[in-house]
Amino acid sequence: MDQSRAPADDEVVLETDRLLLRRWRVSDAAVQHELWTERDPRVPPPRRIDADGHPTVEDIEGWIRRDEHASVRDLLVAERTGEGDVIGYCGLIPSVHGQDGEPELAFEFLRRVWNQGYATEASWAVLAWAEASGYRRLWATVRNWNTASRRVLAKLGFVETGRVQPDALHGDSLFTSRAL
Repeated sequence: MDQSRAPADDEVVLETDRLLLRRWRVSDAAVQHELWTERDPRVPPPRRIDADGHPTVEDIEGWIRRDEHASVRDLLVAERTGEGDVIGYCGLIPSVHGQDGEPELAFEFLRRVWNQGYATEASWAVLAWAEASGYRRLWATVRNWNTASRRVLAKLGFVETGRVQPDALHGDSLFTSRAL
């Protein structure tokens, strides 16, 4: 089912039954902006559109063009293969929680595709990719109020570590991990 192929120019491409996971393109900026606008108001301000409307689509295009987020280079666009539309992202980001460079799984999908299994499907592909890359464990942090993401992580075999970062304003962050 899930396959990864060795792409040219060090570009990661993962394929599942319904998804192609690939690097960001400038043309994907509008979808990333839409994700920013849909975020729950409890998400901390640096990850939401600010009072001045930033980041704009143009800001995000610039980030992608300049590869300003090289630290999240393995955060891949999720594109539906049948429709050809971008619906979110899933991938790995640097983690300060793990040892020996163990990364963190991250995913976010447009609300219109929630409850269709895309986050779980994409995450399984990323887990296989991480294991094939030699990682022994992945981390994931999730706000205590984010029950949908907590369910996805549980399906994937992530377990809560007992570590919690309290945040009365935005909701506590729960630390989870999964051996590969």
